[in-house]
Amino acid sequence: MKYKMLHTCLRVMDLEKSLKFYTEALGLKETKRKDFPENEFTLVFLSDETGSYEIELTYNYNPEKPYVIGNGFSHIAVSVADLEGSRERHQEMGYKVTELMGLQGTPPRFYFVTDPDGYEIEVIRAE
Repeated sequence: MKYKMLHTCLRVMDLEKSLKFYTEALGLKETKRKDFPENEFTLVFLSDETGSYEIELTYNYNPEKPYVIGNGFSHIAVSVADLEGSRERHQEMGYKVTELMGLQGTPPRFYFVTDPDGYEIEVIRAE
């Protein structure tokens, strides 16, 4: 049997803030949107230029409190050619970013940036 990865769903508190992060900070494009007013939620799908995988932002109308991400979820990963430039850009945009890091004995090749809901995105130097 062959499986294809389709999407990862993230529940968000403020759809506009999250859309701004994923479109401006990571360069993703909205591919489709589905509103379900009778069930009080909206789904927005975003992808990169390849379109082979999507992030699904789920916005439940009028959430009462922030979602608990939990200790099982770790992060989503993306790659970029200009790692240092990307990190600087994310800092200038006001997002929380870590220092450049590498595994023990290796040069720095990644950092993490945090989205408006606290989800971490690992940004890795493209090879």
